[in-house]
Amino acid sequence: MNMTPTPAMVRKVVIASVLGNAFEWFDFAIYGLFAVTIARLFFPADSESASLLLTLATFGVSFAVRPIGGVLLGLYGDRVGRKKALSLTIALMAVGTGMIGLLPTHAAIGIAAPLLMVLARLIQGFSAGGEFSGATTMLVEFAPAHRRGYYGSFQMCSQALAFSLGALAAYVLTANLSPHDLDVWGWRLPFLLGILIGPVGWLIRQRVDESPEFVEHTEKVRSSGKSVAKTPLATLVRDYPRAALASIGVAVVGTVSAYVFVFFLPIFAKKQLGLSTADVNLSTCLATVVIVLCCPLAGHLSDRFGRRAILLPAIVAYGLAAYPLFHALVDAPSFRTLLEVQLGVSLLMSFFWGPTPIVLTEIFPVGVRSTGAAVTYNIAVLLFGGLAPFVNTWLVRVTGSNMAPIYYVEASVLIGLAGVLLLPMKTRARSVGLAT
Repeated sequence: MNMTPTPAMVRKVVIASVLGNAFEWFDFAIYGLFAVTIARLFFPADSESASLLLTLATFGVSFAVRPIGGVLLGLYGDRVGRKKALSLTIALMAVGTGMIGLLPTHAAIGIAAPLLMVLARLIQGFSAGGEFSGATTMLVEFAPAHRRGYYGSFQMCSQALAFSLGALAAYVLTANLSPHDLDVWGWRLPFLLGILIGPVGWLIRQRVDESPEFVEHTEKVRSSGKSVAKTPLATLVRDYPRAALASIGVAVVGTVSAYVFVFFLPIFAKKQLGLSTADVNLSTCLATVVIVLCCPLAGHLSDRFGRRAILLPAIVAYGLAAYPLFHALVDAPSFRTLLEVQLGVSLLMSFFWGPTPIVLTEIFPVGVRSTGAAVTYNIAVLLFGGLAPFVNTWLVRVTGSNMAPIYYVEASVLIGLAGVLLLPMKTRARSVGLAT
């Protein structure tokens, strides 16, 4: 039986994975871009700094459930299929996003407002926990074997696209609305728009086939008289500890770069360096476009020269450039300096973002692939990514040094390099035969 997908179906899978994933991450992006407004409306405190810390802590809380969502949705994807898991994640994200867009503020309902905000973020976190592994696995398993790095890189394109669109929406609103209108109703518009991810994303994902590699694996296992593994998590821990550690290391440097330079830096530039909200949003939008454009090139190069050959120099270059670029911004904050920093860092980030999805999936066999990618990615995000905005805001506050965040970044670089060195010298996509 020929399981090779048609070019038309591959295109549908790319669209379903990229657009659906972008819709999901759009909601995470706009929370950060409107964090200062949300802090004022939902987490009033004795000082603006304390209010912002509460808002960022709420952002970080959602990451506590991401490993749970990643494990459960990853197990679901490994047992019943990638398609059903992806449809479920996008429906959950729509619920969480709709709640945020419709929530009354603290002034209207008191303590219930921040509690409901936390609940909405927990729902979003659970959903996002399974999104990365589900979308990436789908892309990789539909891709031609010699182009899996290129196709997998579209997962990171979709994340960058989400931040670009979120920053663009924030820029348009902040540049055209008065502070009063922005507080009263303007900030809600992107969240209400995000509700569309439910019906639109679900419809898109219902129109694609199940992964042919997953179907072939399932049929092969069942024809041998066995059942599909019910405990891929146990198999992952028992049989693939080195692969898991390597994946976590690679994911750490990627997630810290995202949550420091794309999520935290705009907040830092506005609150700590005094740059205008409109300028910060515009710079973030332009910088993330660079990632959208360069990730496919990085994925393609990893197909041609190997994953380590691209990841290693990219992470080293990023680590060497990040300090002087960040120092330049702190020393002379301006729109031009911020744009130069974000563009430079984004260019370097692209070359380790691009190969990351394929590294986190091809290192595991198909029977535990979705679970493996979900667990390792979400552990990295929980421990180092989701709390990065809160931790770095706190570090700046307690140390009194605006340079404190860069040391967090450099620590992630060392962890990332260790992860790359744990990878096999030549990483190649595992065949179905290795999954049994």
